[in-house]
Amino acid sequence: MQRRWRKVLTLTIATFFVSLAFNLGSNSVLSFVPLTLGLMLLLFIILIGVIFDIVGVSATAGEEAPFHAMASNRVPGAKQAIWLVRNADSVSTFCNDLIGDVAGTLSGAVGVAIVFNLGSLSAGLGETLANTFMVALIAALTVGGKSVGKNFAISNSTTILIIVGRLLHSLERIGIRFGSTTAKNKKR
Repeated sequence: MQRRWRKVLTLTIATFFVSLAFNLGSNSVLSFVPLTLGLMLLLFIILIGVIFDIVGVSATAGEEAPFHAMASNRVPGAKQAIWLVRNADSVSTFCNDLIGDVAGTLSGAVGVAIVFNLGSLSAGLGETLANTFMVALIAALTVGGKSVGKNFAISNSTTILIIVGRLLHSLERIGIRFGSTTAKNKKR
């Protein structure tokens, strides 16, 4: 029980600092970029949330068996894909909750900042109406993207997980580790 609370506290603190860093960075960028770049930043943040949601769902829907065959043939990323499936609850929490929720919150904040930066352009619409429209647009893009992404993730979990496994494998080769890829991490 104590381990669970420690995990929740760690996740909460990590979410705070990740959100703080991303929000500070995006708001700093928004203060000196043109509207089109601000909108591109907003779409990028929404895309990050959708992509991480796809990875989290893929880990949850994935099966180990195809990766065991790949690992025996020394396919780069296969051991990491096994680790992703065996630790699906943690991967899903990180991808869907930490990154996904931070991206969702951040996209709302960036959208409001864009509306404020519009200033005179939104004055004709009214600030309330412009904010409402921006939030609705962000929600629609996020929910629509995640809906399409979930179906894609469930149907293509093996392909997605080997791609993510290869990315993790590449990061491990340069010294960045995200978890143990040893056999001791059994899926329950």
